[in-house]
Amino acid sequence: MELVYALAIGVLTGSGVWLILRPRTFQVIVGLALLSYAINLFIFCMGRLTVERPPIIRADGATDPLLYADPVPQALVLTAIVISFATTALFLVVMLAARGLTGTDHVDGKERDK
Repeated sequence: MELVYALAIGVLTGSGVWLILRPRTFQVIVGLALLSYAINLFIFCMGRLTVERPPIIRADGATDPLLYADPVPQALVLTAIVISFATTALFLVVMLAARGLTGTDHVDGKERDK
């Protein structure tokens, strides 16, 4: 299971970095989204990969905390998803405004000569 998570994080990170280095703004937005997904997966798997274990410790006695899932990374990922959605929406508005002002969707605002 850890290998699948590591491969998914690696593929998302590599694709995100490659898209961020592209000259068009939409590709940069998609690259940032892929990077945020990779970071969310990384934070999520830091909370120990457990299957069929309850996330909350019951108050009816002393128990071993290693038998339970860690809820903090889950809360961090949920917060990161909301923040990345808001950031993507803001970036799309800025991209549309820049497209209207410059007439191009290149990051530097200039079309390349062919």
